[in-house]
Amino acid sequence: LFKSKEFLNCIKICMNDFPYSSILITGGTGSFGKAFTSYLLKNFKNINRLVIFSRDELKQWEMSNMFPHEKYPQLRFFMGDIRDVDRLKRAFEDIELIIHAAALKQVPAAEYNPIEFINTNVIGSENIVQATLDSSVKKVVSLSTDKAAAPVNLYGATKLCSDKLFIAANNIVGKRDLSYSIVRYGNIMGSRGSVIPYFLRTAKQGKISITDPNMTRFNISLKEGVNMVSWAAENSIGGEIFVPKIPSYRIMNLAEAIGPNCKKEIIGIRPGEKI
Repeated sequence: LFKSKEFLNCIKICMNDFPYSSILITGGTGSFGKAFTSYLLKNFKNINRLVIFSRDELKQWEMSNMFPHEKYPQLRFFMGDIRDVDRLKRAFEDIELIIHAAALKQVPAAEYNPIEFINTNVIGSENIVQATLDSSVKKVVSLSTDKAAAPVNLYGATKLCSDKLFIAANNIVGKRDLSYSIVRYGNIMGSRGSVIPYFLRTAKQGKISITDPNMTRFNISLKEGVNMVSWAAENSIGGEIFVPKIPSYRIMNLAEAIGPNCKKEIIGIRPGEKI
């Protein structure tokens, strides 16, 4: 278990060079991917290739405007889907480190579209394992979720399967210089589609909808998530599931902090949700 200050101090010690100069981020146009990209480009000068692998052309275009090629010539955008193993093999050429952040993540959507989540979160993860075995990749760090611990919904179950696939992959690397590790943490505060932006938006209308007043959530800041993944990339040896010690909050406290004068409407939990 790692507290924020401990791996922040480790990061400060190792600020000169990142141990990998060629990196690929799956799902790189998401909240984490953009923050991790910014962190790498800002702090490490030895990175000569940073590939953003994702399937959404609009998000890639928007991110390319955030990081213009003239200023960041080491940045590449590679369109593809982790469901396509041949595309992954092409993307992984000359890559040393993979940060696997691509996933379908909405809990209710998983309950209604289970096979889509299985195809992306489970089969897609196995595709990454197979593609890395046929490439020059040295390390894979996969992002997991607290919902994978004793899962009660399909999303958590698919991420548990994904974690198992990556951990087991360490058994079949043979003589390759290759390892797989997991970073598992809670909800990223303020990430796209999460509860805080939703509350901020609906509070302007004078009403906040709450699924269940007893609900609690583990919470981590985007900066803490980035620092922890960076630490894992530098220090993992393969087979670990890194779990940070992070705080949790009560949903009613969050709603009161965001909209103290708003009407609180209890609407019931959504399909698959934990309290």
